[in-house]
Amino acid sequence: MGFTTDLQGTSGPGETNGRVVVIGAGLAGSEAAWQAAQAGTWVELWEMRPQVMTPAHQTGDCAELVCSNSLHSNRLESASGLLKEELRRLDSVILAAADAHAVPAGQALAVERRVFAQDVTARLQAHPRIRMVRRERQALWPLDAVTVVATGPLTSPALAKDIAAFVGTDFLYFYDAAAPIVTAESIDYSRAFWGSRYQRGQADYLNCPLSEEEYRVFWQALVEAEQAPLEAADAEMHYFEGCLPVEVMARRGPETLAYGPLKPVGLRDPRTGKRPYAVVQLRREDREGRLFNLVGFQTRLKWGEQERVFRMIPALANAEFVRFGVMHRNTFLNAPQVLLPTYQSRREPRLFFAGQMTGVEGYIESCASGLIAGRNAARLAQGLEPLAFPRETMLGAMARFITEADPGNFQPMNATLALLPPLEPAVRDKRRRHQLLAERALQALERFIRGL
Repeated sequence: MGFTTDLQGTSGPGETNGRVVVIGAGLAGSEAAWQAAQAGTWVELWEMRPQVMTPAHQTGDCAELVCSNSLHSNRLESASGLLKEELRRLDSVILAAADAHAVPAGQALAVERRVFAQDVTARLQAHPRIRMVRRERQALWPLDAVTVVATGPLTSPALAKDIAAFVGTDFLYFYDAAAPIVTAESIDYSRAFWGSRYQRGQADYLNCPLSEEEYRVFWQALVEAEQAPLEAADAEMHYFEGCLPVEVMARRGPETLAYGPLKPVGLRDPRTGKRPYAVVQLRREDREGRLFNLVGFQTRLKWGEQERVFRMIPALANAEFVRFGVMHRNTFLNAPQVLLPTYQSRREPRLFFAGQMTGVEGYIESCASGLIAGRNAARLAQGLEPLAFPRETMLGAMARFITEADPGNFQPMNATLALLPPLEPAVRDKRRRHQLLAERALQALERFIRGL
């Protein structure tokens, strides 16, 4: 099937004229478009921003990060680190840009988000087999090409309605929240110190300590603060456990935060030589350290309440907020009913889904689903069978989990080593077990790549 729109470039030796349409240029859609184009197919990448914006996005850039600038751990023995390494070995455009624009974050990979998104956009626009279409796609049909839907948790209402009608089942949903960002110059550094929990990696986090009395006062104000209203249709809340608003966590009990995102383990305040009762950690938003976000402080408090309550943290008494925390609906499919491990629709083989709408949770997980969907969409457009990745890889394990879980109780899932098949014989030492799981995953991936 020839590509009839005005793309730059022509087919080279060994290439096909297969055509893939990708709807949505977030992390998953950007990766899907890149992978399909690298495989030799022509790609139309649809993105409605900046003509039509969402409640969470601020730019028209591809792969804009809206919640946090952290892509989580880089340690190979962690699920997130292993998934990143698998993506790097498969020519991920997202990981290439992330590595190029990393900011100090200890053993985590965090990026300067604006420059990162601009870089991904530039790479996609420069690809000779990718054409950007800056319009809102309001319907799936007519399906005149192999298509990857990667419109994310903020899919436009018209397209969401069309998708819901196609899959024949109600969308599930939860709410996702973003943390506030403050200026570096407004932080009281005399009441903060640099350090990293567990003494791991560089001291890349700015810790804002609280005494027990300060923590109690802060907690009380937080649980009593007024939240922003939700849409009437969304009165029944379904939060994702891994991204709870800080005020929701606080309402679970006075010590929940002190043993959660504010835990001071492995940290000592140099002013006292003692471990604080609790710490609020700040992480750089940009390479120069001009902006910091409040780690773990996703919230849907009203903006005035955020300013009032978060300034009760001593080091943030005069904090200048450049972005307040926001909350938005996050829509996803009942993947076990809808999808195959190839991220292909069970009902329509020419239709693929990718990103958070598939039930994967997290930036890198979304990127991973886009990589698989994009590669498989290209294969189908070229007359080849789509492939499921090996179960021993984190890529394959995530795809298997979301498509084989109990559809009656399906919830989004982050990457975790627990999804990988157990080692035989079993290894009791946790660190050694994680190391062996990572080694096995990368070996399985290399065999898979060679088999292609």
